[in-house]
Amino acid sequence: MEPKPPLPPRPWWPERFNLWGRHRALVEHERALARWLHRATLTPWALLALTAASRLGDGPLWFAVVLLLPWVDPVRGGVHSLHIALVSAINLAIYGAVKHSTARPRPFRGCPGIRECARSLDEHSFPSGHAMHAVAFAVMLGAFYPAAAMAVWTFAAFTAVSRVMLGLHYPSDVAAGAAIGGAVAGISLQFL
Repeated sequence: MEPKPPLPPRPWWPERFNLWGRHRALVEHERALARWLHRATLTPWALLALTAASRLGDGPLWFAVVLLLPWVDPVRGGVHSLHIALVSAINLAIYGAVKHSTARPRPFRGCPGIRECARSLDEHSFPSGHAMHAVAFAVMLGAFYPAAAMAVWTFAAFTAVSRVMLGLHYPSDVAAGAAIGGAVAGISLQFL
């Protein structure tokens, strides 16, 4: 009997869910889109705007909103702040579980032609926590304060796209994060 050839390295995603491993064309299309979006960082003013959006999405803006709502809206702001904090905690728990179980490398580590243009908060890219929180906040603030919806959704979209453009996430990371954040926030609004 001939010896068996060595097994290929395990994919970053469990084989039964490994769409990226089974469908190389999908991987290449996603990488091409990520590289195309990443070209925006070659323009200094674009890089500055993208970095600013990404840094605000790290948490400072969201913390400020939660802390200021009771003063901006003395009638319902406190309840809205508590609601947002609870949804954020649930999202963080989901994010941590998914991120550490999938362990997908960031684009700047595994995709030629993409460099790290901003600091990453951890080693793995799937899902995007920035997109998750930005969309969750947009869903909730848009429901609580419809007049602010346009501004909040614009910022959420820019924050999410900035993560791909800065070389920190693939488009599917952002889509998954947005879906998780939107779903949790949307479901939570049903309990109000």
